[in-house]
Amino acid sequence: MPQLVELVLLPSERHNEELLRQKAARQAGIRPDQVSHLEVLKSSLDARARQPVFRVRAEVYAQGEVFSPAPALLDGFREVDGRRKVLIVGAGPAGYFAALELLERGIKPVVIDRGKDVRTRRRDLRAIQQYGAVNPHSNYCFGEGGAGTYSDGKLYTRSVKRGDVYKTLKLLVEHGSKADILTEAHPHIGSNKLPGVVQNIRETILHYGGEVHFGHCVTDLIIHKGKLIGL
Repeated sequence: MPQLVELVLLPSERHNEELLRQKAARQAGIRPDQVSHLEVLKSSLDARARQPVFRVRAEVYAQGEVFSPAPALLDGFREVDGRRKVLIVGAGPAGYFAALELLERGIKPVVIDRGKDVRTRRRDLRAIQQYGAVNPHSNYCFGEGGAGTYSDGKLYTRSVKRGDVYKTLKLLVEHGSKADILTEAHPHIGSNKLPGVVQNIRETILHYGGEVHFGHCVTDLIIHKGKLIGL
């Protein structure tokens, strides 16, 4: 059974894998060469004292103990047949993760957004920055990925009572984010990587039989006998 250890590391030591193994082995009471695997569970920067330190929680697997990584979430996805469909308005985080959840349940998502895809949006954002010209349908607010696509990509939730966010983070990793977000106390993707992650999520939706349509603006709801039947 793996041992849980709590390590305190200087910033210069945090990514020194050999030193991390040595300290973890010492705390677990075994030699470094007896460590078969070291799994970091959580890493946080503690800057309360004059000397900032990283506090790292990890599991130490000794020789003979087998570490089994969690299977890829996308391995459980199957192509949908389209007999059941759900229309999703907005290709932001909520819309795209709703689409992934539907795919996982065998339901076809059809996503529509008034803006443009994440790459094409860049030209419209450049026009805002350079010329002050705002496209009302493609700007910082509208378009693939939502308003946060071209922010710095920090990930946080104000809710502490609505369940584990691990699945969300793991899906982001499986779509191109760095694996560090699974363990960082304040995960950060980065604005340089986030557009690519968003594009990869769209490609997953399309690959498994979903649809994504840009340039489609919802103007009204069609309600018949108290039921929503269309847009």
